[in-house]
Amino acid sequence: MRSKIILWCVSAVCFMALCAAPPAQAQGGEPQYFAIRGAKVVPVAGSPMENATIVIARGLLTAVGKDIAIPPEAWVVDGKGLTVYPGLIDSFTDVGLSVAPPASGEAGPRRSQEGAHGPEDRPYSTPWRTAADEATLSDKRIETWRNGGFTTVVSSPKGGIFPGQAAVLDLAGERAGDLVVKSPVAIPVTFQTSGGFGGGFPSSIMGTLAYIHQVWLDTEWSIKAQATYEKNPRGVARPRYDRTEAALAEALEDHAQVLIPANNAIQLRRALELVDRWKVKDATYAIYGGQMAYEVAPEIATKKLPVLVNLKWPEAEKDADPEDKPSLRTLQFRDRAPSSPGALAKAGVKFAFYSGGITSPKDTLKAAKKSIDAGLAPDAALRALTLSAAEIFGVADRLGSIENGKIANLVVTDGDLFEEKTKIKMVFADGRRFEIREPEKPKEPPKGDITGKWKLAYTTPDGPEESTADLAMDKDGTISGTLTSKRGTASIISGYLSVDKFSFTINISIEGSAADVIFSGAFDGTSLKGTIHVQGISLDFTGVKPTITTTAAATLGGAQ
Repeated sequence: MRSKIILWCVSAVCFMALCAAPPAQAQGGEPQYFAIRGAKVVPVAGSPMENATIVIARGLLTAVGKDIAIPPEAWVVDGKGLTVYPGLIDSFTDVGLSVAPPASGEAGPRRSQEGAHGPEDRPYSTPWRTAADEATLSDKRIETWRNGGFTTVVSSPKGGIFPGQAAVLDLAGERAGDLVVKSPVAIPVTFQTSGGFGGGFPSSIMGTLAYIHQVWLDTEWSIKAQATYEKNPRGVARPRYDRTEAALAEALEDHAQVLIPANNAIQLRRALELVDRWKVKDATYAIYGGQMAYEVAPEIATKKLPVLVNLKWPEAEKDADPEDKPSLRTLQFRDRAPSSPGALAKAGVKFAFYSGGITSPKDTLKAAKKSIDAGLAPDAALRALTLSAAEIFGVADRLGSIENGKIANLVVTDGDLFEEKTKIKMVFADGRRFEIREPEKPKEPPKGDITGKWKLAYTTPDGPEESTADLAMDKDGTISGTLTSKRGTASIISGYLSVDKFSFTINISIEGSAADVIFSGAFDGTSLKGTIHVQGISLDFTGVKPTITTTAAATLGGAQ
């Protein structure tokens, strides 16, 4: 029976993307006092310092500079040849949150999406959901992001027009509540539609915009009506309670920013107009997307709006139809998108970076490097990953730079952060030290390129299963990417191709504890064939490119 449960969990890896791990712990037995001595320190809030010392006490930075006295109880780290940066911040993500949807209820997301006939039904709206409440240490991406130098994320629930409230989370702690730095900090808005054809309201972008506008009007009315009623309730009918309005009003009172999606020039100009139209008490706004800001940066500057720039730069689909020729406008967008941060900086717009659809922190830094190559100053790129992000979300008094009294979030490298060969040696998150485990590397050069989308087929006790592996290979054979199904996506935490032998690993939670699931086998240039290993149990699997004919796929599948 136990074997059947484990085998079922293997299939769930690909379909349910349950990449959960137990609570991440710093190295056991360590003191709460550290000193990094003799390192280059890049504080961001000031000039870099050579041969400097940083002292950490009980999770806080207590001294930074040269000729600093080191407490006798401190664990000393030799910083010779190392560079210390503030911990990086991913400014808009869902890292640290459960991938499972919240429990359904009378006012849950599912009910709000079914049978909506007008704005009074509050379709696709769950603004009472908060990242602070849904934070979980079981998200394996916490370790992955932290290993990549990210110590902080601005995380938000997903799904719907008003999906929920974002919170600033630090990526370390013994309990889920330890992750929360500040909540709420933002109210993300999306322009989701029902898709039309009887799908309910709203079925068009115009309907969505009208609905959002109505929600803000209702919220503004609710705030004023409630204030009036509280002053003199006698003889006055009490205002009607609406959960959406109440949640939004409370978040706005806490100074949470409204995040508006806008990526191309038309959307960005529309966002600027919406800011003028959505006038709600205490509301402030920011834009997320921003990849075509190279065309409208001066206009954004006049509104003094901050921008969260999506680092998932536009690119051609890996398996796109070769006959489908992109327009000149599309090609220009792909070419110029990385120059948008430079245009924003030149116009004086405050901006920060977020990972968007990128599933690897290493690739996030590579994407930031593209903006440097396109004209952005390196110190501005670093600021967009640290202090600017903290300023936008109102936590610069505790995060984003290396200064006395701030939270001890640090990333320690052996070189320049944006150089590809630089390695992250250790990370401090909330004063906890984490050494970075080096992933297994290929022993010999790869024979061929495994990059691309692969349809994986295998058989579980419940019958045949399929999923898709989207693999990317570096020149040295290192593999990264994702496993995707209709139920979700899981990131590959390590992988390689050595000659014709491949291996890649993901991590899932089985019976309450984390387990690595390893896919290994042979690559012949056109197909994959190998074994899935988890807790001593093995399953055979095959992989083919989706473009391979069904007949060929069936033949390969039958060869297991």
